[in-house]
Amino acid sequence: MVVRVGDKVIADTTDALTLQEATYPPVYYIPLSDVDESALQRTDHSTYCPYKGDASYYSIGDLENVVWSYETPYPEVAPIEKRVAFYTNKVELTVVNTD
Repeated sequence: MVVRVGDKVIADTTDALTLQEATYPPVYYIPLSDVDESALQRTDHSTYCPYKGDASYYSIGDLENVVWSYETPYPEVAPIEKRVAFYTNKVELTVVNTD
């Protein structure tokens, strides 16, 4: 999986975690270690999910709050800790199937 903003690669991973909630599209959580953290600017924005906990947000350039992370997720979703997700309508996210 590769995430780009314009020509810049923001993330490149073979270890994305897919989370599917109800009828929503799947969300891909990418290990922070596979993300170019220098491209992320933390914002003051936050949200709360009753299933996952409190989310923190990041901007990439002019794209505000386009990345989110559950830094201390609830135990039921602990695998998403130290991972980030991207709004796929704001970045180019390419899923490469190697099967």
